[in-house]
Amino acid sequence: MPYIIQTNQLTKTIAGKEIVSDVSLHVKKGEIYGFLGPNGAGKTSVMKMLTNLWKPTTGSVELFGETLTPKSYEVLKRMGSILEIPVFYEHLSGRENLRLHCEYMGFYQHGSIEEAMEMLGLADAAGKLVRNYSLGMKERLGIARAILTKPELLILDEPTNGLDPAGMKQVRSLLKTLCLEYGITIMVSSHILSEIESIADTIGVIAHGRMKQETGMKEIEQMSLAYLELTVPDARKAAYVLSDKMGISNFRILENGEIRIYDTAVSTQELSKTLILNNVAVTSIGKKAGNLEEYFLKMTADKQAE
Repeated sequence: MPYIIQTNQLTKTIAGKEIVSDVSLHVKKGEIYGFLGPNGAGKTSVMKMLTNLWKPTTGSVELFGETLTPKSYEVLKRMGSILEIPVFYEHLSGRENLRLHCEYMGFYQHGSIEEAMEMLGLADAAGKLVRNYSLGMKERLGIARAILTKPELLILDEPTNGLDPAGMKQVRSLLKTLCLEYGITIMVSSHILSEIESIADTIGVIAHGRMKQETGMKEIEQMSLAYLELTVPDARKAAYVLSDKMGISNFRILENGEIRIYDTAVSTQELSKTLILNNVAVTSIGKKAGNLEEYFLKMTADKQAE
């Protein structure tokens, strides 16, 4: 089969509002697919449809080469997932919660619970009630539950939320191991670009409910992601000049007021001259090299600050 996950013009409408529009994504077997997007971009909504929690308004989902339907029980048994905040029985221990999950999934393998908890650094807390777990421990227990049944596919929505830097590093290492040594295909969403950059094979960028681009990390590394960095006292006035006077649309205003222009055909001299002639003071201007962050910002760039 060409793809483990494939969606075809996936669309979801709620209360008359289209929150996901014509999303077609492709996840290859044996890769880590990084699903990037700003908060509210539609990442979780897409993942809910991939896991059959939500039904698409239009479009379809294919998993392991089969179209997902309300009766795709066997297909879903081949998956593990975390969507939003993991929920547990708080009055039970971590071990007991995982044992219940095994019962629910019909999975019986001696030592699997202990192995999963050990992998997530929870061996010493296995007998502790979940109500006494920290947020980070619950996140790790959620990952342990997702990998417990040795799934062929993992779908993880912001799995490092609530983790400290050491915990985030541990999860990064675990995902790489699961993919490389166990052959598990992983789709992971995040808004932390450095997390995705360090582990992903392929990047999918979504914004405003629409897929912007799917690109291999190797291709991104080979791209010219240079941009012009512009610092001005009045970013909104500068944005007006860029858009209406110079016809530039591919730029982004950051929270600190800095403007990044991804149309590198524009010269710094022309840019500076036009701004000054339109009474926009220029504090600094220069060309910069880029990385995944610049690729992400370029894909989600708008004419105006969000």
